[in-house]
Amino acid sequence: MFKNKKVLDVCCGSRMFYFDKNDERVLFADNRKEDWLLKDKSSKGGFRNLIINPDIQLDFTCLPFEDDSFSLVVFDPPHLVNCGKNSWLAKKYGVLGAHWKEDIKLGFVECFRVICDGGTLIFKWNESQVKLSEILKLTDRKPIFGNQGGKNMFTHWLVFHK
Repeated sequence: MFKNKKVLDVCCGSRMFYFDKNDERVLFADNRKEDWLLKDKSSKGGFRNLIINPDIQLDFTCLPFEDDSFSLVVFDPPHLVNCGKNSWLAKKYGVLGAHWKEDIKLGFVECFRVICDGGTLIFKWNESQVKLSEILKLTDRKPIFGNQGGKNMFTHWLVFHK
């Protein structure tokens, strides 16, 4: 069913950073399937519709794909540990559970497992609550390069190569 997809996004959320939110090359995956109407001062009418509608629901710590299935994997896991369960941020980005270190560690293992040799992992992390240095301790893989961005320079994009 998804054999023609060469790109896997394991935590697609609302597909915020995609130019084409329905790009046919990408298999959009997430553990959530939700639709929220959120208050948002910057949106016309003061509300924004947040839709999380993955092609497939899954747990990024146990991916249901064969080894070496994708040439590119995007791993943008939730980055919040301290957040109200029903807050705007929790709904938009998701919240890490009590065992988040193990989850992120397993997420890295699974992402690298499903990437074919010569493939790439794009990892996105916002360190507003957990420093990137703590996250990088959860994998033995080293990024090739990356950058900081976002409103307060807390968001990091890293590129790994297998």
